[in-house]
Formats: sequence, C-alpha cells, structure tokens
Amino acid sequence: MTHRQPTFFEFFAGGGMARIGLEGAGFACRFANDLDPAKCKAYRENFGDADLTEGDVADLTSADLPGAADVVWASFPCQDLSLAGARAGMNGPRSGVFWPFWRLIEALDAEGRGPKAIVIENVLGLATSRKGVDLMAILAALAASGRSFSALAIDASRFLPQSRPRLFIVAWTPDVAPPDCLRVGEPASDWTTTGLSRTLSALPASVAAAHVPLAPSPPEAVAPALSHLLESDPSDVAWRSEAEVAGLLAMMNERHREQIEEARRQAATTGELVAGCLYKRMRSDGQGGMAQRAEVRFDIAGCLRTPAGGSSRQTLLLAMPNGRLRARLLSAREAARLMGLPDDYRLPKRYNDAYRLSGDGIATPVVRFIADEILLPLLSGSRSAEQMRASKKAA
Repeated sequence: MTHRQPTFFEFFAGGGMARIGLEGAGFACRFANDLDPAKCKAYRENFGDADLTEGDVADLTSADLPGAADVVWASFPCQDLSLAGARAGMNGPRSGVFWPFWRLIEALDAEGRGPKAIVIENVLGLATSRKGVDLMAILAALAASGRSFSALAIDASRFLPQSRPRLFIVAWTPDVAPPDCLRVGEPASDWTTTGLSRTLSALPASVAAAHVPLAPSPPEAVAPALSHLLESDPSDVAWRSEAEVAGLLAMMNERHREQIEEARRQAATTGELVAGCLYKRMRSDGQGGMAQRAEVRFDIAGCLRTPAGGSSRQTLLLAMPNGRLRARLLSAREAARLMGLPDDYRLPKRYNDAYRLSGDGIATPVVRFIADEILLPLLSGSRSAEQMRASKKAA
C-alpha cells in the first residue's frame, strides 16, 4: 500500500524556514506567499520560483491557490503584538493582515478545499494582547469554522541555544481525530504560560468547546551550546577593540561582571571558549532616572530581533582560554544557525538583509517538531465520513 505525501501551503513565508521544517518531516510545498521583495528573493534562491507568489495576501483569491493542501502554515507579522511594538493588536496595520489570510481559508472551506490542519504562529504577546481579546478573536474564528484547536507555547531553546518563545495554534477539521500519543485532555503544563492559560480559561463557552489541549512528548535531544554554532573569524563583522570591550564592562552591574569572571574561569579550566550574548538596555539608575546598561547571558543567545522589531542586534562576548575577553556582533551565518538554517542555505549578500531574514523568521527545528509530533499524528488520525457518522450516532 502506498501513502500519499502530505502537502502544505505556506503564508507569510519569509525565507522559507517553515518550509525547511515541514519538508524535513516529509511534507511537500504546493504554494507559498510573502510580500517582502528581499525575503522573496532569498526564498527563490533557495527553493526556486515554482511555488512562490510574491504580493499582498489581501490581493489573493482562492483561485490563486492550487488544489487542496493537508496543512496551511501561517506565521503572520508580530509587530502589533510584541512588547517592542505599539501593541495595536489585531487591528494594527501589520498583524491585522491575519484577517485577509483567514478570508482565504473561509473561501477554501466553502469550495470544499479547506486544509485538514492549520498552524498559526506568532509571539507570545498574542496570548495577552489587549487582555486576551486578540487571541480570543482568532480562536473564535477557528471554532466558527467547525475546527477544534490547541494553543501551545514552545521555546526554541529546547532545540537551539536561543531564547525564542512563540505561540503556536494548531487547528484541525472534524474529520481529524487526535491520536492517544498526543495525550488529549491532559494538562499541557510543558506547553503553556500563565498568560496563555489565563486567556484560554476566559474563553466564551462556544469557543471553549472547541479547545482540545494537546501535549506532545517533550524533545529528548539537548540543544547545542552557543559556542558550537560560532564561526572562528567571520568576514562580515569586525572585532571590537580592547577599549570598546572595557567600555562594555563599565556599563555592567556587579552581577553581570561576576558572570564574566566565572566564564573566564570556566574557559581557563576547560581550555575551550565560553560564549555569551550581550544587549544594551535602559535600566533604572537607582536615583529616579534611567541609564543604559549592558547585560550578558552565557551559553544561550537572547531572542534574535531586528531594528524594526524595536531592539538592537546582540553583541557576542567570548571568554577565551587565555583569559582574554573578545566581543563582536553575531555574524549573518551565526544568526542563521541560531534559527536552525543549514550552512548551505543561501543568505542575502548584505549583512542587514541576512540578519533581518533570520530575526523575522521561525526556528526550523520547532517546525519540524510540530510536524513530526503533532501534524503527522493528526493527519494519520483522519476519519472517513462513515466513521464520523458512527461517532455522531454514538454521541
């Protein structure tokens, strides 16, 4: 017996990071869409032009979408939902593009071409944006379409040395039966946050009835150390001078300087460099004002962000075995590795374009995990029309 290869449509595709994760799990792309010319160029350079339609999702109609896909993936813009943004919510000009996307799904449903499963990804701020109203609106739309859904908070740090928590909403049609391996109905404590739980507990009864908590088994693999992802001497970033490094240290409080001394001791003992990432942030000066401080975290990078996301790029801080402290920006390739992109992925030639591509993307191992541990089990649990009728009769 032969099994048909599962397929997907990818919206807000960026450089195709969701595609990498889904294809790694055996899915085949049938359609991709993004508005950004630079990201579309990177997508074409890595995957060709056959599946990509460049342009505003609001200009698409169901006639532009080929056939039917088993899964639709949508990582829509987060700027109006993140803490770094203005928190305009789902009515904002960027995050509000979810609704034109959703109209496409409704059109596909009306034509009998709706996907069996949908994955919607965004920042955790979606869970609490406007006191939960924005997440409730999305979940209400899913429930009104007849789909069940589960909302999970997953941090890329489970797979990569980057702190990157994100919200994933997985929804499925009535002909899909989640298998026992997803532990349906059990508390999903590994996959939630206080804010997400609070919003889900406040859902109206009509929407809450469609909520089915899924709890996949946590990944067994341990994320690699940050130092293992670094280039020895990248050509696209320059090393800071000793005076500049001293200036960074002077901006730190005692706790962060102690962390650096501990990293130096560790490097001297093991004979291997210890890597950390540094951000500059505005903090209270203890006298009623604000002052710029440097803060460092070793062995794991902070969430990759771009200037458009309201944050500066991270500075890499390396404690060398010889006692020296070195500093530079993350290279474009290192940023890509922190997203799980393979080294043969073709990055944009300009540093800023390459960094933005990574910072705006989704960690590919997380996509692969969702595909392997949730989507494939869901699709394998699809029920026939006869099974659904029997189930309704029994109820």
